[in-house]
Amino acid sequence: MDITRLSPDDEAGCIEVVALLTAVAKVDSPEQILPTPKGVANGLRYGWDLNPSHEYLARDADGTLIGMLNVHWPKWENLNQGWFGVEVHPDHRRRGIGSELVQYFEKLAADAGKDTVGSGAHESVACEAFAAKHGYERKAIEVQRRQDLTGLDWDVVQALYDKAAEASTGYELLRLNGALPEEMLEDMVAVTESINDAPTDDLDIEDDVYSTQRLRDYEEAQRSSDMTTYRVVAREKATGKLAGHTLIAVDGERPWIAWQHDTAVSRDHRGHRLGALVKADLLLWLRESAPEVKSIDTWNAESNNHMIGINEQLNYRIIARDFDYQKKL
Repeated sequence: MDITRLSPDDEAGCIEVVALLTAVAKVDSPEQILPTPKGVANGLRYGWDLNPSHEYLARDADGTLIGMLNVHWPKWENLNQGWFGVEVHPDHRRRGIGSELVQYFEKLAADAGKDTVGSGAHESVACEAFAAKHGYERKAIEVQRRQDLTGLDWDVVQALYDKAAEASTGYELLRLNGALPEEMLEDMVAVTESINDAPTDDLDIEDDVYSTQRLRDYEEAQRSSDMTTYRVVAREKATGKLAGHTLIAVDGERPWIAWQHDTAVSRDHRGHRLGALVKADLLLWLRESAPEVKSIDTWNAESNNHMIGINEQLNYRIIARDFDYQKKL
């Protein structure tokens, strides 16, 4: 088996990646929205916040793509860690390909000085057995949900907004596309860091570290990847302090698809239903400004009951359960 790193400029390789992911999804998670070749290339160039992952392609003796290895090295926190994902074409499973890719990754991690490694995978009996075989322990469960805006009861959205507005009269909402205004940047760092209060179950990870540079890097990565961001921010009227926000990104190549990127409320401002308020307002804004958006995907820890409760009021349904694994090298 030949393993080589994929360049974002390799158009044919990116097309092959999509074909392999399509074959995998049919077996493992049929409702997944897969990247396009352009999306694969953008991911390799920009990533989430200008810290892109690396993709390695595994080919057999005939040059056929039979497996993939995605590798990510954290940049801002958890610098001792490496994360990976393995995909093997269904026609080539149970031949040791996945195991060889895991070993390849662990050597990369050891050579990079990492002492803790982790991986995520869709729930399955085979996945659990494969992880155990290689010494990985399940540490967390995430649930992927999809909101169908075509079947959304807008009276429910308006009622959720109205009830939340009654509990948050001391706050105002700001609707923002694209980059944050410079004067809001420092306050938004603190709001974004509030995501660290979300449960991480038994994962051995540090809190996310945010800075004005990281927020700007995120904006640049999304813009360069042809993603349009919609953000609703709650601001306290008396102090002008930012209290919470929700943020989605709409795929410019496929504008009917959107992804929930964040929802967070600063701990000093909780108890005013701001999470429900900003999420409901964002939906009302989308109905006016981006009616072509048909679905929004989101991920939450299975134990995050508060956010799940809000999502279930807004016509989200479960698409997949994902297991997060870790081990010490």
